[in-house]
Amino acid sequence: MGLKVGYKHTEIGDIPTDWEVWPVKRMGEVITGKALAAWAPGRQRPYLRTKNVFDGYIDISDVLTMPMSDAQFAQFMVQEGDLLLNEGQSLELVGRCAMYRNEYPEHCAFQNQLLRFRARPGTDRAFACQLFRHCQHTGAFARIALQTTSIAHLGGKRFENFHLAWPSTEDEQRAIGAALDDTDHLIEQLDRLIAKKRDLKQAAMQQLLTGRTRLPGFKGKWDTKRLGDVVDTDPENLGASTPRGLRFNYIALEDVDRGVLRSFTEHVLHLAPSRARRWLRHNDVLVSTVRPNLQSHLLFRATPGVWVCSTGFCVVRCRPRITDPAFIFSKFFGHEVTRQIDALLTGSNYPAINSADVRALGIYMPGYEEQVAVSQVLSDMDAESAALESRRDKTRLLKQGMMQELLAGRVRLVPHSCLQGVTHG
Repeated sequence: MGLKVGYKHTEIGDIPTDWEVWPVKRMGEVITGKALAAWAPGRQRPYLRTKNVFDGYIDISDVLTMPMSDAQFAQFMVQEGDLLLNEGQSLELVGRCAMYRNEYPEHCAFQNQLLRFRARPGTDRAFACQLFRHCQHTGAFARIALQTTSIAHLGGKRFENFHLAWPSTEDEQRAIGAALDDTDHLIEQLDRLIAKKRDLKQAAMQQLLTGRTRLPGFKGKWDTKRLGDVVDTDPENLGASTPRGLRFNYIALEDVDRGVLRSFTEHVLHLAPSRARRWLRHNDVLVSTVRPNLQSHLLFRATPGVWVCSTGFCVVRCRPRITDPAFIFSKFFGHEVTRQIDALLTGSNYPAINSADVRALGIYMPGYEEQVAVSQVLSDMDAESAALESRRDKTRLLKQGMMQELLAGRVRLVPHSCLQGVTHG
């Protein structure tokens, strides 16, 4: 395939003719942070380390101090707009980058687990930050890092000599950086909105699942019922007469994460794990009896096929027009039930309960119709959160595509006044 008009071959791939392949050190100053010296002379000064630098943001919730002289502090101080990268980290996280935006309320330095990039005139720092983040996401930094035991080191010299493609005008760098930053801001807004929705759902659960707040039209009495008196537990199990060649989808404890089925495996009975013994039906509630404090419970929604779960779950099957599956499932995430489970685990060497313990749980509950109404309200809130999460995930994918196109120059954002005759591919 021929070279597109307006592009040129380089050692790192085809780039626009008005872009250049330059080492990082040409675009900014790179230095390694201050080595930790607990007993060195000087005053205690705050410093940032890898635990403070995440992908695209600085976390100042855990900032440590070490002694430094005034000269050392001046040398290793971070300024607004500096880029900090993880120098020593696991291979997949080495080079993780964020821009410092004066998050810490006073001047602070940075440790030698980090590298500092300070942009030179003509380099847009937002563009550089997005470019370095892209290098970390795609594994470019991992490929040049030096691996020692479980830690990979990016290395100040390797980083500053690393060649990347740069738009030759700061205007184009700024346009690319701003476009990608805008997408990051949208993702951050969606994350905050999702967190707010989760908080609202938690508050609603505390009110609706305890009867403190009643839905319109309901006035009946709530009573505490022994769970085993209103549901059936472990109603169907694979027995000796089950065909050895039975094929099924299997849900193990590790497949469930707080109400979400993350994965499952396909098995034939005679080759399946010995714990694969509980038949599942639509709307069964799977209660994790191993480390139940992790709340790896699931409301099972049937899909085609035969489904079986581990004996590490107690399968709760609600009785028609007596108990609502979604209501009972939600109860296992409320304080009322978690307190009872925590009491059962107190003093135990192994954090587990059994099906008899599940049956003995006391559940404060209304009549069936109000259970259904409460669970519907909570389900609607879940649907709103799921829609936001889907939008956020799609925006993340969009940003990945934008980075691939913009940072390689395949899509141009530079204003026409800055092109000066450059032909687009």
